[in-house]
Amino acid sequence: MPESLIFDIDGTLWDSTALVARGYNAQLRDEGLEDHFVTPEDLKGLFGRTMTEIADVLFSHIPVPERYRLMERCMAREEAFLRGDPCRMGYPGVKETLTALSGRHRLFIVSNSQKGYPELVVEKLGLQGLFTDHLCFGDTGKSKGETIRRLMEKNGISDAVYIGDTQGDLEASVYAGIPFVFCRFGFGSPERYDAAISGFSQLTTLF
Repeated sequence: MPESLIFDIDGTLWDSTALVARGYNAQLRDEGLEDHFVTPEDLKGLFGRTMTEIADVLFSHIPVPERYRLMERCMAREEAFLRGDPCRMGYPGVKETLTALSGRHRLFIVSNSQKGYPELVVEKLGLQGLFTDHLCFGDTGKSKGETIRRLMEKNGISDAVYIGDTQGDLEASVYAGIPFVFCRFGFGSPERYDAAISGFSQLTTLF
């Protein structure tokens, strides 16, 4: 049984794509960029990548570095939408399952998100006190695999698994040298995995 469990966010703890798309599109509308509007399905295919990689896809016709500045404004608008919404979009059983798991494991978050996003997710899903630590792309500016390694070094983790939903999550787990648990209900289809779950609550029996 692993000592520590490290979680992805989008496609693993919740599905925020509809609300994020609304936030992005509100900002794009204000800037007269309606031709760059995004859909939740667009985001499902991109979540798991870093913010700069997402900007390179969504705003490829806008020169660097302006596309990254636009992405920052869209993310700020997204955060405003998330803070103002009840965010009832956690997957079934997330709070109950994490509460049970926290009695047997240390819990962590590693995400490719902007700084502040993990804290917002914890607040909105009512998960305060369940996670030992978190790191994201906004904190490190590094790949997810490197960020996982940094979190493990920071917290003295030697025995862990990563729980996520995309090929990128698999690759990050391989880079970090830890097993990968695939959430089938998420956004991706990784080429392989060490274990898989069809519902979040299955983690209590898997471990």
